Amino acid sequence: MAQFSRIEVARVMQESGMVPLFYHPDVELGKKVLKACYDGGARLMEFTARGDFAFEVFSELNKYAIKELPGMIMGVGSITDAAAASMFMQMGANFIVTPSLREDIATVCNRRKVLWSPGCGSLTEINRAEELGCEIVKLFPGALYGPGFVKGIKGPQPWTSVMPTGGVSTDEENLKAWFDAGVTCVGMGSKLISKEILAKKDFGGLENTVRETLAKIKKMRN
Repeated sequence: MAQFSRIEVARVMQESGMVPLFYHPDVELGKKVLKACYDGGARLMEFTARGDFAFEVFSELNKYAIKELPGMIMGVGSITDAAAASMFMQMGANFIVTPSLREDIATVCNRRKVLWSPGCGSLTEINRAEELGCEIVKLFPGALYGPGFVKGIKGPQPWTSVMPTGGVSTDEENLKAWFDAGVTCVGMGSKLISKEILAKKDFGGLENTVRETLAKIKKMRN
């Protein structure tokens, strides 16, 4: 069962401005990544459940977060059907992220008052997601749409909250373009938790990168 309500999750997404994305089959490596992000100030993590037995890895990481990292909000991404969403919510997922708009997933998440963020690529999809109760829409793949798309939809729909994923980097110019366009937060995977960091097990470097990126976002918003 989720430890945090969808309102609490949406508030932390809004306040922090960044959701790190991560997947690796090694539980112990995952714990170190999770702690590095936490120590760097992140309070959200989207576990992108793309591998075999990913549910087992997430279960262990969420137990670790609940026990050792107070306030860390674990969610699951790359969810493509309602059954998978239900399974991960049973393991305590606090939010569900999907590559596309799936109404069956909306139904099971709303039933449990768990935040869900669907990948949308048109104003029609965004409107439908909001009609289904979506708080924060995922713009995916972000690189294909760009900040201009966000700015364009925020004009007629200033109430729409957007989280671009894919094409977001720690680079200040890139981040500024997204936040100037009006995004609520950004999802960041390999540009933040790179293959190089994982290969070198540079968890201190990851902690610093997370801290610096969050500081950049905070500065841009002030």
